[in-house]
Amino acid sequence: MIWISQIIRIIEFQYSISFQIVEVAITTLMALPSFINPLVPYLVLLGSFMINYKISSSNEIIIYKQYFSKNEFKKIYQVIIIFIFGIYLINNEFISKNFYEKYKNKELEIRNNLKLGSPAQNEFHIDDIISIFFDSKLDESFFNISAIIFKDNQFITSDSVEIELTKEDLNLVFHNGERLILNQNEKSKTIFDKFTFTLSDKKLEKLFMDKDHYNTYELVKHSERDFRNHGHNKIVNYILLIIVSLIAQNIVFFYKNKKNNIFEFSSIFLIFISIQIINSYLVYTLNNFNFFGLTIYYIINIIIMVSAYMISLKIIK
Repeated sequence: MIWISQIIRIIEFQYSISFQIVEVAITTLMALPSFINPLVPYLVLLGSFMINYKISSSNEIIIYKQYFSKNEFKKIYQVIIIFIFGIYLINNEFISKNFYEKYKNKELEIRNNLKLGSPAQNEFHIDDIISIFFDSKLDESFFNISAIIFKDNQFITSDSVEIELTKEDLNLVFHNGERLILNQNEKSKTIFDKFTFTLSDKKLEKLFMDKDHYNTYELVKHSERDFRNHGHNKIVNYILLIIVSLIAQNIVFFYKNKKNNIFEFSSIFLIFISIQIINSYLVYTLNNFNFFGLTIYYIINIIIMVSAYMISLKIIK
């Protein structure tokens, strides 16, 4: 669902997407590591529910008990959780950061190209600005060109046209051709080696460094307040994963399964969803009100998470 939403976000429906859809789909895969991070605590929680149900419903625990003691089970679980936490840490601090940067650069390239329209049936049209007809295409170059620039009644024939992305503008660079102008102000015919037409209404989108471009340490040391707060929010999410892992251990090994445990599992899941909602509001408060500092932010989050842990233990006993 995240992947599909990213594809839709990049491609705006006014553009033809027949040629870009595969490229966009592959590009958005690079954003998934960034979006998976907030889901990990809840995936661990759901995983513990599934393991509990599987062991209890198939009586596998009876077989396992012949080979492993409870303490050995716990050690195996703890090794798995440490492994998951390690992967989470590496993904959060290194993998997602690097892939997100590549994703944003490629996304901007695609979005800027989409502004030029999508070639279909050897022609493409950029709004009501220009229409280009061509015989063949290679990358961002088109060959054997006939073009109409509507605003000034310009007609162009050339050997080729190349899409050029500068720091500020989107240009169409025609090579070796003729340009005919027929309007009230000018009637002329010129032969050119190179003619550049700038799409003044199609400004190039620039890359802005957002929070996902930085790891936790870089965020905490950032000059902007909301970036620093986002870094501390990532630290809180590490604490949340530890709390969830402890609850998951109790669910897997200490909870005596009943015939219908949906209510208990749903209650625990909703408790931790509520923690995330409350934390989002606390981050908002942290960003917008000076009286609300980091100390208060950490204290409230820790109190809430410890309370959630104690309540969850009571639910599963």
